[in-house]
Amino acid sequence: QVELVESGGGLVQPGGSLRLSCAASGRRFTLYDMGWYRQAPRQQRELVATITHGGSTNYADSVKGRFTISRDNTKSAVYLQMNSLKPEDTAIYYCNAVHIIYKDDSWGQGTQVTVSS
Repeated sequence: QVELVESGGGLVQPGGSLRLSCAASGRRFTLYDMGWYRQAPRQQRELVATITHGGSTNYADSVKGRFTISRDNTKSAVYLQMNSLKPEDTAIYYCNAVHIIYKDDSWGQGTQVTVSS
C-alpha cells in the first residue's frame, strides 16, 4: 500500500509552465510503476504520462513534446513538468501507482490545473 499526495497545481496563462509533484509514502517505492492522469469537467479520466519502475516513459499524444514525467526513487517522488500549457490542459491531475507484482492501484487526491488568461 502506498499513499500519494500531489502538489504544484494552480492557475497559469496559456504558454506557461507548471511542475507537479507526487510524494509517495509506503514501502518500496521502486516496485511501483507510476503515472499521471487527468480529468476535465464532464470528461473521463485520461492517461497523461507513465513511467515504469525502470524509467521507461510513455505519453499521451496530446502532451508529447510538452510534458515530461520523471521520478526520483531516493525521494519516493514522481514529477510532471508541463510546458507550453494550453487551455485544454485544464483538469484535475491525479498521481497513480501500480505495484509491479501485486498490480494494485493507488491514487492521490488530485491537484487542480487551470490554464486561462
